[in-house]
Amino acid sequence: MTDTATPLISLTWTDHITGRRGHLVVDRLVRGVASGGLRMREGCTLDEVAGLARGMTMKEALHYTPGARYIPLGGAKGGIDCDPRAPEAYGVLVRYLQAMRPYIAHFWTTGEDLGLTQGLVDKAAAEAGLTSSIQAVYPLLDDEEAARRRLADAFAVEVDGIGLGELAGGCGVAEAVLAALDRARRPYQDTRVALQGLGTMGGATARFLTRAGLRVVAVADAKGTVANADGLDVEALLAARDAFGTVDRAALRADDVELPGDAWLSTDAEVLVPAAISYCIDSVNQERITARWVVEAANMPVRPEAEALLTARGITVLPDVVVNSGTNAWWWWTLFGDIGADADEALGHIRRSMRTLIDLMLARAEADGTTPRAAAHALVADRLPEIAARYGWYR
Repeated sequence: MTDTATPLISLTWTDHITGRRGHLVVDRLVRGVASGGLRMREGCTLDEVAGLARGMTMKEALHYTPGARYIPLGGAKGGIDCDPRAPEAYGVLVRYLQAMRPYIAHFWTTGEDLGLTQGLVDKAAAEAGLTSSIQAVYPLLDDEEAARRRLADAFAVEVDGIGLGELAGGCGVAEAVLAALDRARRPYQDTRVALQGLGTMGGATARFLTRAGLRVVAVADAKGTVANADGLDVEALLAARDAFGTVDRAALRADDVELPGDAWLSTDAEVLVPAAISYCIDSVNQERITARWVVEAANMPVRPEAEALLTARGITVLPDVVVNSGTNAWWWWTLFGDIGADADEALGHIRRSMRTLIDLMLARAEADGTTPRAAAHALVADRLPEIAARYGWYR
């Protein structure tokens, strides 16, 4: 996929107070900068972060459009091995950012990911002495002040109670689902969806799919799975979430049912959307899946051996590197000025771009006789040399 499997930078940090560990992997630099969020979860490993960083290289390359103001960056990722709900979590986050300050200041732009909200990252970054978690990209901007104001204005936009920054990724995931359905000529109103996760990505995805006419019949969170064969009241569930995407069960209707946490896997639905954690679908539990499509809203939710087994059973896996790339791209389209701080403009741009990518990937998979993931990798392999020819492999 890339010119080398070895990242440019790979390091592990140990917190001197709690002993918690954090990781940073920079897979690639373009114009001296790499992009990738910071996640916090119990059990986060260096290998996990390396895989995510490589995925970010792919996401950036897939959104390369000659002539656009946004020039894709390199790929990177950060991770902290700590439960974000733990009492010591915020202090660990601040100290991690203090330790990573030289990297963030000069070549790693980061932001929210699993376990962390952008608001919390911004607060901790300020406490760690950083101007911004994305300050490394500022030297690449034509007008830094206008760009920063435009992004801040975009984050202030809300649509029906949910911020545009939260909606961007889910809009892209939903469009990936809709594009796949359109290619299969499947009516939206006959399509049922089960999601794992109702946080930033899962919640927005559920909203957009419901508003497109699909029926969300199951949602899993930290307390278990909530299901209704006739369709859940997605807006009520979104309004009843806490900061970690857990739904207050008091908001459930009389005919909603509570099931075990892993029940979402075997829900009678055509589309399965893992939107919470990595590695949640393995070679064993994949046998429970009867959906026609598994759409990776989370990063790396399907293990490679599980994907091979799903593919052999005729189940299509739409890969994370394409499906959930909308959030990252929206940041940079806005900052560099390809779009403004307007919900209709932003969501329209995301839909068009994601539709183009999904159609290109699926057409390539069909032509090559490969999986969508292999097709996405092939598209990246085509684009990276073009980017390198213009901007170099490392600088």
